[in-house]
Amino acid sequence: MIIRYGDEEMSCLVRRSAAVTGRVRIHVYPDGKVEIEAPEGKEPDQIRAAAQRRARWIFQHRHAALAAQRMSRPRAYVSGETHFYLGRRHKLIVKQTKARPPGVKLLRGKLEVSVPVADPAGVRRRLDTWYSDRATEYLSKRLSEIAGSLNWLSGKPPLKLKRMKTQWGSCSPDGVIYLNPALIKAPRHCIEYVVVHELCHLAEHNHSKAFYELLTRSMRGWETAKRELDGLAELLLAE
Repeated sequence: MIIRYGDEEMSCLVRRSAAVTGRVRIHVYPDGKVEIEAPEGKEPDQIRAAAQRRARWIFQHRHAALAAQRMSRPRAYVSGETHFYLGRRHKLIVKQTKARPPGVKLLRGKLEVSVPVADPAGVRRRLDTWYSDRATEYLSKRLSEIAGSLNWLSGKPPLKLKRMKTQWGSCSPDGVIYLNPALIKAPRHCIEYVVVHELCHLAEHNHSKAFYELLTRSMRGWETAKRELDGLAELLLAE
């Protein structure tokens, strides 16, 4: 679908969703792509008109996303960079020292990495290990807490962490929940959304209307968390 604003025009992907029952939803992703979620019964002309009414907002956010993409740089793993943890940016401090064992500490908004040699590859390995340990602890705890709060679940399902390039989580046919350890970098409410989403697949193994009704009963405001996570996905998954 083509929408226009002034002298500009762009193509948008239209996706019909059982979860959308009122107004169309518009998502601008970090790579500049625009997706329009629309109710299943909405006519194309109605969808186009709804998107056109928000054309200024769409183009502004698309321009901002493309500008941010141009400004992004590959990680160098040196002091001064910022890295995400539970949705917050933390300044990386690399300390070269042989006086203490190598490791990572989170201190007052800073990620301090102690290494005998300030080698970026070594710094990255220690950060990756630290993130993996934090993800194992935090995600397991949250899965237990959230599963225990859902009265339609009989118990906590098995959890496995799995690195994925484009997904935050999945649910296997035999009821195992897989979560991407990179989730530990996302805000807490976004993590909750992914966990609830995958737990709902234990009851509804697709993205049907029944699935979204269960998701909405299980977590109010999940749409906001999903949009925020979608906006962060490229940044967090690429770290």
